[in-house]
Formats: sequence, C-alpha cells, structure tokens
Amino acid sequence: MKLNSIKKVGKSEMVNMGPIQLRQPIPTQQIDKIDPFILLHHYGPYDIDEKNNPFDLGPHPHRGFEPITFLIQGEQKHRDSLGNESLVKAGDVQWTTAGRGIIHAEGPSKEFVEKGGKLEGIQLWLNLPSEKKMMQPKYQHLTSERIDLVVSDDKLVSIQVIAGILNGVEGKITTQTPVNAFMIDMEMDGLFELPLDNSHQSLLYLLNGEVLVNNEVVLEKGVNQLIEFNQDGDGTVLNARKNSKLLFLSGAPLNEKVTSWGPYVMNTQTEIMEALRDYQQGKMGFLPVS
Repeated sequence: MKLNSIKKVGKSEMVNMGPIQLRQPIPTQQIDKIDPFILLHHYGPYDIDEKNNPFDLGPHPHRGFEPITFLIQGEQKHRDSLGNESLVKAGDVQWTTAGRGIIHAEGPSKEFVEKGGKLEGIQLWLNLPSEKKMMQPKYQHLTSERIDLVVSDDKLVSIQVIAGILNGVEGKITTQTPVNAFMIDMEMDGLFELPLDNSHQSLLYLLNGEVLVNNEVVLEKGVNQLIEFNQDGDGTVLNARKNSKLLFLSGAPLNEKVTSWGPYVMNTQTEIMEALRDYQQGKMGFLPVS
C-alpha cells in the first residue's frame, strides 16, 4: 500500500453556537472546507436533564445540501416537514437531503431529558452539486443494528460502513454523489490499513482516544483531531495507542462555487435570496413547534 501523504492537520477548537459550546474542526482559518464537506460540528458530551437541556433545536429550514447526524451518546427526536418523526439513538445515523427545502427539528427526547444522561454527536454538512440542489428532499434513518461492520483479523478494530464501500461491505445509506462514511472503533494496539479512493478528498476526525496515523502524526483529543489527506496514494495506516473512536469521510469533490448564508448552501447569492423568500412564503413546508 502506498500511503496517502498528509495535506493538513487541524485542531477542533470550541466555538459558541447560541446557548451551547461545541467543537468545530471545519471550517477554520486553516481549513475552510474539504470538498464536498463544508461543515463538521462535534457536540457534547453534554449532561442533559430537566434542569439543563441547551441542545433543543426547534423548527428551522435547510436548502442545497445534506445535514447529517452521527449520534454517539444519548437520544434525539427528529421531526420534519415531510412528515417524518423518529427517535434517533446512540449509534444511529440520520441523513437528511434538504434539496429544494426542508424544515426539521431535533433535540433530546422527552424521555431522555426526564431520565437524564449524556448527549454527544457529529453534525456534518455535505454539499450537493448544483444540478441536485433543488431536488425533492428526503430523509434516511439508519439504526445501529442495521449498519454492517468490517472487523480486523485480531478483532481490535471494528468499522461501521454507513455509506460507500469498504473491503466489499457496502453501506445502506443512499448518497447523491460518491461518498464514503465510516465510524471506526479501535481498541488499544489495534492496527488497520484503510484503503482510500484517489478520486476522493478524504479526512479523518478523532472523537476520542489517541491514534498514530501513517506512522507520522498522532491524533489526540484537545490537541490535533483532524487530518486531511492528499490524493496521491492508496490508503492510510491507523495504530491505536488508546481505545479510540474516529470518523472517516471521503467524497468526490464538486469543484463548484459555494455561497452560504445561515441554513442555506447554494452556488450564488441570488439563490440564497430565493431560498429566504421561498421559506418566508411557506414553499419549504410547515412544521409546528411541539
């Protein structure tokens, strides 16, 4: 295996988003985006109970991209203007294709708030190509029980294949462009050779633990947590120094102009103004406050 060289190493600094603090490895001053991935938020773990529930996002719109949630701990309830309502549990993935417009709401379920617990997850924004920005919106909820695994020979590495393909195992999420999304759990001393598609832009994000990548760079929470790879090899080698969890993402770059404002990601400022108008006129549907 020819190792892909490392293009950039990024931190995951804390930022304020309304009443909550979360980690934002993309975008930063060093890494604006890794096409087609335009935003990555790592929220929590938050201690949630009836007296403390800051992560309750009421109805809000999206257009032009795919907001995706990988839930690590806790429970979240999802509702949207298509009529979908689901309880997303730890290990589940919800993959929303906003397309021409969707309104959704998400937050800890009432039952989870009552019993209390930790809430943690990843929110990813995956761009849509210009010809699909106004497609019919859709919603996919993939429960952890339905996610197929790739397991290393020594059983120290277990990889959830959520989207794309790894070692002949295909993810169940339907994607609009070529994308791989894997959640990687590694026990201490676990070793894995992860193949990379050279036509994709690829990144690796550490949620917790400590992992040596390419026998060169150590990812460690609170220090360096993200690696962007060059498109010049066949893969990367991961070696866990502690029990660790990582998210691997790769996708075919769109190479298109990106214009964003709030919850909309389009190609031009005119399209942003049209999104604002369409939302105000109710063209993205309706979702009552619960």
